[in-house]
Amino acid sequence: MTESRAGASEKVALIGKPVPEMPVADVERAQQYYRDVFGFEIGWLTPGKEIGAVSSGDTTIFFRKREGPFEPAVHWVFAEEVDARYEELKSIGANIVDTLETKPWGLRQFTVEDLDGNVFYFHNG
Repeated sequence: MTESRAGASEKVALIGKPVPEMPVADVERAQQYYRDVFGFEIGWLTPGKEIGAVSSGDTTIFFRKREGPFEPAVHWVFAEEVDARYEELKSIGANIVDTLETKPWGLRQFTVEDLDGNVFYFHNG
């Protein structure tokens, strides 16, 4: 590795964990939904209620108000115990749009959709 590439690698290591920004029709409603259904804590909301955040552990999600129709965000979420996570989300009323199954490509997965159509594919490794 050249010296300049090594320096670049060190700089990249200083970049923090990416935070997804999801389009929503109503930021406060999205924050309340993620708190009530997924157990997130409401973080902050801008005075104009255009952008807000929720967090759980080391995971943070930003919401940005968008006028519809908008393209929903898609996220792939690794879950070590995907069966347990499925049962947990099912029991608390998450909108599961594809039930838990082993897909032809080998992943055991299920799909959850939020109030604004944003999609989460939960899967095992």
